Amino acid sequence: MRFQGKSWKFPDDVDTDVIIPARYLMTTDEDELAEHVMEDIDPEFAGKVQQGEMIVAGKNFGCGSSREHAPIAIKAAGVSCIIAESYARIFYRNAINIGMPIIECPEAVQEAQEGDEFEVDTEEGWVRNVRSGNSYEIAPFPEKVKNIIAAGGLMAQVAQQVRERQQAETK
Repeated sequence: MRFQGKSWKFPDDVDTDVIIPARYLMTTDEDELAEHVMEDIDPEFAGKVQQGEMIVAGKNFGCGSSREHAPIAIKAAGVSCIIAESYARIFYRNAINIGMPIIECPEAVQEAQEGDEFEVDTEEGWVRNVRSGNSYEIAPFPEKVKNIIAAGGLMAQVAQQVRERQQAETK
C-alpha cells in the first residue's frame, strides 16, 4: 500500500478523549464523528483536513479510553494513515480493526514539521519526508494486517470471507 499526503502534526500523549470527545459518543454515524475529530486539540482540524492527508504524532498516540470511535473519526475525516512515534496498544488494534493504516516511525516524526508531505510504502517498508528528502525504514505490515486493511477493516474482511464461502458452497 502506498500513501502520499500533507501532514498534520500532533504532540505526545494525544488521548482518545481529544481525538473524539466523549460528548459525541452517542452516535456511530461516521460523518458526524468526522465533523468533531480532534476538536479539543485543534477546533478547526475537521474543517481543514483533506482526503488523503496524514496525521504525524508523537509518543503514545491514542492513549486513554478504549473506543473504536477514535480511529473511525480519523478515517472518516479522510486521513489516509497515521505516522507516530508509538501508539497505545488498544488504539493500535482498534485502528487495524477498522482498516486504518498506522505506522510507527519515530525518526520521521522527530524531523516532521506541520504541513510536510510524506510518502509511505508499506509493501517495501519505508517512509519519506518529501521536504527533507530523508527516508526511513519501517516494518512492512504482516500479511494478516495487510489483508484486514485492504478489506476495509476486520468486519469487512469477515463479511467478504463469508460471501466467498457461500459462493463456493453453491458451486
